[in-house]
Amino acid sequence: MSIFSENIRYLRGKLGASQQSVANAINITRGRYAKYEDDANNPSPDILVSISRYYKVSIDLLLTVDLKKYSIDDILKLPDNRIVLPIKVGRTGENKIEIVPHKGKMGYLTGYNDPEYIESLQHMSLPFLRNGKYRAFPVEGDSMPPYNDGTHIIGKYIESKDYLKKGKSYMFVTRDGIVYKRFGKLNNTGTLVSSDNVFYEPYEIEWDKIIEIWEFAGSVNTKELETPSNDFEDIKKMLEILRKDINHLKH
Repeated sequence: MSIFSENIRYLRGKLGASQQSVANAINITRGRYAKYEDDANNPSPDILVSISRYYKVSIDLLLTVDLKKYSIDDILKLPDNRIVLPIKVGRTGENKIEIVPHKGKMGYLTGYNDPEYIESLQHMSLPFLRNGKYRAFPVEGDSMPPYNDGTHIIGKYIESKDYLKKGKSYMFVTRDGIVYKRFGKLNNTGTLVSSDNVFYEPYEIEWDKIIEIWEFAGSVNTKELETPSNDFEDIKKMLEILRKDINHLKH
C-alpha cells in the first residue's frame, strides 16, 4: 500500500465517512475512489486536488507523510498546511529540541517535513522552554553579533507571518538556505530583514521562498566569544572612510 492510499483510508476513518459519501463530494464513482484506497489506481491531478480539498490536507502531506503516526492535534500547520511538527516531550514533560547540525544544515531543506529525518537528529531539553515547538539551528558568519560560527540559535516555531514582530530576530528557513535575521516589515511580495552588523545591507526575502519561520528563544555557544578589539585607530580609520563615502554620495 502506498502512503497516499493509507492516508486517505485513515482520514476517511477519522471522519467516519463512507467511500460513497467521499466519492459524491468529489464527483466520481465509489468504485473509482475505492481503487485509490486499495492502491489499484492513481488519481489524476484534478482528482488529487479535489481529495486534498475534501480532507483539508495538502497534497504534500498526502503523498509524503504517514499521517497515522501523528495525532491530528499534534499537527501544526502553516497557512498552506504542508508541514508536520509533532511536539515530543521527555519523561519529565520537557520539550525535545532537535539540533540541526552545522555540517548537514542544507539537508534540512529537503528533510524538514520528513519525520524519519527529524527523528534522526540529535536533541536536547531545556526545562524553561515548554510551551511551543522549538528547534536549534546553526549560525555562520558575523552578520548577527555576538553570534558567530559554532553558535546554535534556538527558535520557537511560528505558524504564520502574521505573528512576526518588528525588531525581533528570527530563523528564516528558505529554499535557498537558512538565515538568522531581524524582521523589518512586511510587503506584498516578501519581508524586509536586516543584520545587526551594519556592514550588511537589508534585503527582502520573497514569501514563496520561505519554508519555515522560527522566533529567537535562546542560544547555545560551542565556542568562546572573541574579546572585542581595543584598537581604536582601526575603528577611527573605518569611520573616516564611511564619512568620506557618505559625503561622496551626498554630492
